[in-house]
Amino acid sequence: MSELAYTPIDEIEKIHAELRAGFRSGKLRPIEYRKYQLLQLIYLIKDNADRFEEALKLDLGRPALESRFLEINAAISETYAAYKGVDTWAKPEKPPFNLNFAPMKPVMYKTPKGVVLIISPFNYPLWLVATPLAGALAAGNAALLKLSESTPATSSLLAELVPKYLDPSLVRVVNGAIPETTKVLELPWDHILYTGGGRVGRIVATAAAKHLTPVTLELGGKSPVIIDPKCDVKTAAKRILWGKVVNSGQTCVAPDYVLVPRAFQETFVQALKETYESFYPESAKAPDAYSRIVTPQAFNRVKSLLDNTKGEIVFGGETDAATKFIAPTVIKNVSADDSLMSEEVFGPLLPIVPVEDVDEAIRYVNEHDHPLALYVFSQDAAFKAKVFENTQSGACVANECLLHLGADGLPFGGVGPSGSGAHTGKFGFDTFTHVRASLDSPSWIDILLKFRYPPYNGDKLKKTGLLLPGVPARPTGPPAAFVTSKWWGKWFLFALVAAIAGGLTNRAKILGGASRASG
Repeated sequence: MSELAYTPIDEIEKIHAELRAGFRSGKLRPIEYRKYQLLQLIYLIKDNADRFEEALKLDLGRPALESRFLEINAAISETYAAYKGVDTWAKPEKPPFNLNFAPMKPVMYKTPKGVVLIISPFNYPLWLVATPLAGALAAGNAALLKLSESTPATSSLLAELVPKYLDPSLVRVVNGAIPETTKVLELPWDHILYTGGGRVGRIVATAAAKHLTPVTLELGGKSPVIIDPKCDVKTAAKRILWGKVVNSGQTCVAPDYVLVPRAFQETFVQALKETYESFYPESAKAPDAYSRIVTPQAFNRVKSLLDNTKGEIVFGGETDAATKFIAPTVIKNVSADDSLMSEEVFGPLLPIVPVEDVDEAIRYVNEHDHPLALYVFSQDAAFKAKVFENTQSGACVANECLLHLGADGLPFGGVGPSGSGAHTGKFGFDTFTHVRASLDSPSWIDILLKFRYPPYNGDKLKKTGLLLPGVPARPTGPPAAFVTSKWWGKWFLFALVAAIAGGLTNRAKILGGASRASG
């Protein structure tokens, strides 16, 4: 493993002060200089793509295709989106027209927040640095990058390249572990974006609160998959297994477990088994076929989850501590109290949890923390709508896994325990932007608004009402869709009375007919 040179702790305050001075210099006020820095970031990655591929292989054992597709190319695409979009994103905006204030020329200016802190994780140590940095630079901020100590090769490479390509008065790197991160968090920042686990996320939020620093938290959680038995099962198996095995399951939006109707479990498991055999005809251990777990500590945690499961292993289960290898593993008949359901797996283990139907699946999801992503595999629009409308998650995706993170125009963010705020694309720009309200009021407006000045009187008080908008008539009751149960009681009573009346009428007719017959 590569050695990572940690930043001396006594230099961190100096770095912070230099970034503050760099921001105050106003270099990033012109959009042209922001675009120059964004283009430099693109070429930092493009010029060194082979070196990043090699570093990611050293850190994560990752296959070249995964690094190119999910990280290197994705980082370039995100940065280019910021480069292309910043001219439009940064333009002042006018609010919706309002006659009362239109003469005052209301406008919203997009201003940078200042000096921001980006704390990146180990699982995508390039993409999850470049993407938020692109948003921060596009918005005109200076940035400190606290890189992951768990990926020393990639973090060392970034520490080497950042000062060569980017303005060192505006972008700096800090490498280190807990002491260095603790020192960084003691300092006042204008925004913090943290990507990682919930435990550290709470530490970051607590530290930020001391300075009233706004925070974006990209966390994780157990992202479920809900299966409709009428789905395209082969496609579902292929996409779900791919979403689980890329980066050896170390993806914050990887499918964490699958909720499948009990009667459909064997069909689905068989499709997964066939998919696995097509993915790895020789072995997942084959060269450049499959990633490894990032550290021995992470390996031991995931292996412990596997060792303690009471479910049935369908395939996989092989482990090798020396190489941090855990084979892609599917486990069926997993119960809610199983070790695999106790925490986010963040590894290549896929628990299959049988349920009776979609209603039980929805209940299970809602009884647990809101996930970062929720996946549904179904061809039925009503089935998908039922799941999406009755659950909460950072993202809700049908018939695909992971790729929503790269879709232009969509935010990447969680809800509740899976995070707060969002970034990627314009959402990244907005995260690091302060929207500054402004008016420019002419002198003549006092002809209309001079009643606001003292001394106050009844006539002036009446004039305040002229500014109120017209509102619809008072509602007579709730909309039909929200009629309360007492109305159902009245309808039932009405129906009961009608039925009794109808029965008495029929009885009268029968008796009358019988009387005529006897006569």
